[in-house]
Amino acid sequence: MSIEVRNISKTFGKFTALSNVSLTVQTGELVALLGPSGSGKTTLLRIIAGLERPDPGSGPILFQDENVARRGVGARQVGFVFQHYALFRHMTVFENVAFGLRVRPRKLRPAKAVIHQRVTKLLQLVQLETFANRYPHQLSGGQRQRIALARALAIEPKVLLLDEPFGALDAKVRKELRQWLRRLHDEIHVTSVFVTHDQDEALELADRVVVMDHGHVEQIGTPDEVFHSPSTEFVTTFLGQVNFFRGRVEGGKLYFATLACDAPEHAAASSQPVRVFVRPHDFEVDTHRNGAPAFKATVVRIHSAGPNARLDLVAESGEPLCVEMPLDRFRACGIGPGTQVFVSPRDIKVFTGDDQDTAPSDPEPIRSRQAQG
Repeated sequence: MSIEVRNISKTFGKFTALSNVSLTVQTGELVALLGPSGSGKTTLLRIIAGLERPDPGSGPILFQDENVARRGVGARQVGFVFQHYALFRHMTVFENVAFGLRVRPRKLRPAKAVIHQRVTKLLQLVQLETFANRYPHQLSGGQRQRIALARALAIEPKVLLLDEPFGALDAKVRKELRQWLRRLHDEIHVTSVFVTHDQDEALELADRVVVMDHGHVEQIGTPDEVFHSPSTEFVTTFLGQVNFFRGRVEGGKLYFATLACDAPEHAAASSQPVRVFVRPHDFEVDTHRNGAPAFKATVVRIHSAGPNARLDLVAESGEPLCVEMPLDRFRACGIGPGTQVFVSPRDIKVFTGDDQDTAPSDPEPIRSRQAQG
């Protein structure tokens, strides 16, 4: 079941939640709507579900090329999973999963034996068949969210929609559940769209990521595409940690942090100020010049707990920056606080023009904007 929305807008009073948004989700795809609070991702999900109506003049909402814009939630055959489970406290796990089937009109309601069989299979699918007679308060947060997912699947939805499904869980459980959900999706292949503000969750789970901000779609692509080939400054700075430098282009050369190198083709045409972004892992760090264009920097602080060492540096030109290097190489170099190093960028993102909303007013590294659990 494919999903397509065309030119969807939604306003709440004077606030524009969505502005002319279009999106296509292919059959069997798992797509993440990623963005900060207020970006419009949950509003878009609720419009797909039928929980919100788009503004007059918006385009169609197509399920497998059939316009469902005028249909209510029940007629769209959508399974919806909320952040806070929304389980019935007075019902057992089995009864919660069976609820959507038992409340159907009598003519559409499956027989008791069929309901029992379907619920049992779903509990096996989410690996909680031994918990059928327990109540929600007797389950962990991760178990409750799996039950909520089983309940959404019980009605055999054409589309599965998940709104911050792991947002209420701690970091360890979130990671375990998103790995589990990816495996489950690969097994059942139901077309799925989930909302998240957690970049790691989106990049790990999704087939494609829709990055949103202020009611607009900034970029749509695979996790590799949006992370390694961001099309806007916002995507560059929102996805992961990044260092920011002010620079300039003159005569086909890019100058920043006392470094001169060939300017990217799209920025080399004229002399102009530019904004330069480099991810911490895209720097090469050495204690001596290795022949590549490099600038001097001094080590201020070291964080070495983990597979990579993270170094806080101050460039000779005064900009603070953060770099990462493999732990074994860091140890081999004998780097410590106060060490002078040579920093060479391997991959540079350069933006020109007036799109400066994401650049800080002072030249300092932009930290990851991922929300903490």
